Amino acid sequence: MKTPPVRVLVVDDSAFVRKVLRQVLSASPSIEVVDTAMDGLDALEKIARCKPDVVTLDLVMPNLDGIGVLGSLPRDGAPRVVVVSNAEADSELGVRALQQGAVDIVEKPTSLATDRLFELSDELVRKVLAAAVARRPVAEPRPRPSSVVPAALPVPARTRLVVVGASTGGPQALTRLLTALPRGFPVPVVVALHIPAGYTESLARRLDEASAVSIVEASEDLELRPGLAVIARGGRHLEVKRHLERASVRFAQASSTSLYCPSVDLLFASAAAELGSGVLGVVLTGMGDDGLEGSRAIHKAGGRVLAEAESSCVVYGMPRRVQEAGLAAAEAPIDEMAALIVRHL
Repeated sequence: MKTPPVRVLVVDDSAFVRKVLRQVLSASPSIEVVDTAMDGLDALEKIARCKPDVVTLDLVMPNLDGIGVLGSLPRDGAPRVVVVSNAEADSELGVRALQQGAVDIVEKPTSLATDRLFELSDELVRKVLAAAVARRPVAEPRPRPSSVVPAALPVPARTRLVVVGASTGGPQALTRLLTALPRGFPVPVVVALHIPAGYTESLARRLDEASAVSIVEASEDLELRPGLAVIARGGRHLEVKRHLERASVRFAQASSTSLYCPSVDLLFASAAAELGSGVLGVVLTGMGDDGLEGSRAIHKAGGRVLAEAESSCVVYGMPRRVQEAGLAAAEAPIDEMAALIVRHL
């Protein structure tokens, strides 16, 4: 039986952008653009009437902006949202949208009404189709019992570094994970997240404000220390290097076959090569298999890998591949992952 096309509502206050996005999406036989909306209020009315599977959402609009639309969606039965944004103007709003339940983000190549907007066509179609099969994230974290994660931890005898990989649904998963880590967390954390360039600085700043651990965007030769979480810069590969007892991160080149930037595989494999059995890998929600070969490298070096359980994944792709390969020592829903990490230190 033929699969019905993905029903999409395009939301943008620019008539030219709406026209381009409708044309780009309609070129895919797997997508049907059911309507367009010129602002947030128009969008909510047409979401209720057209019941789209996916909404492409501009963030800066009159009357009601994209954040307001996300906050007004029902908890059950809402469409999945792919933000179409401009990083230079909207990076803070883009991060807020991802943390509040948007499934993914596509960066506009320009804020001007030019034909350069057609450059986003392949990425937009791919992310809309991926969003259609994703679970819609829950915007508000569920309350966690204060006893789940200890407030203070001993220095671990074995684990020297935690590396984390995530893709679709990753910003919200990282928010739940990193804000649950306790003050005094005894090892550094390095994160590779599939996200367009221009958004990780805002993400790191927002997470740092909400977390007991320190969280920063990666910079060249940044020294790793206990209680510091480093998020790879969007669009730049990151690897771990060690000199004597000093571990740091540096930007790296990846092979031409690497599909994702930053690459989880590259980060994980470099950590395993430098720190061996002292690495604990964590694979969170995401489409595809980035992290599989890196997890294999950690496993071969004597380290351990944890995977997010299917029940909380927006897309159960990356963790599934790790589980099916027999590389995961344990799994947990995202709200229990911090406690699981502590137990495996």
